[in-house]
Amino acid sequence: MSIDIRVIAPDGTTWDANAEEIILPSSTGQLGILSGHAPLLTAIDIGVMRVRIGKNWTPIILMGGFAEIEDNKLTIVVNGIEETASINLDQAKYNLEIAVKKLNQADSNKEKIELSQEVRKARARVQALTTITLN
Repeated sequence: MSIDIRVIAPDGTTWDANAEEIILPSSTGQLGILSGHAPLLTAIDIGVMRVRIGKNWTPIILMGGFAEIEDNKLTIVVNGIEETASINLDQAKYNLEIAVKKLNQADSNKEKIELSQEVRKARARVQALTTITLN
């Protein structure tokens, strides 16, 4: 059996698939979803969702939100979604370095909060690109 996945972002970006297994970046850690999973509503953190379709794993970058699983249907509403095809690994690593440097130089709490979000997003991009082959 498979799980129907639908990811929805405010900008209209959606991602639909049927998968055998999903690993979500929940706010309490990684959360595995298989067919027949109990109903669940959970917060999604900034991070990489991994989706197994057949024997292949696909990483999708999620920018925080919520997920609901019920009757083998997973609905994820997020602040943003990115696929790895549009990201260059060298540029992503460089952006992560810059974001970390800016965070370390931040003065106000507001700056630190905003820049820590940027670091988490940059780290998720690098992680998604460096863990593509989970086969």
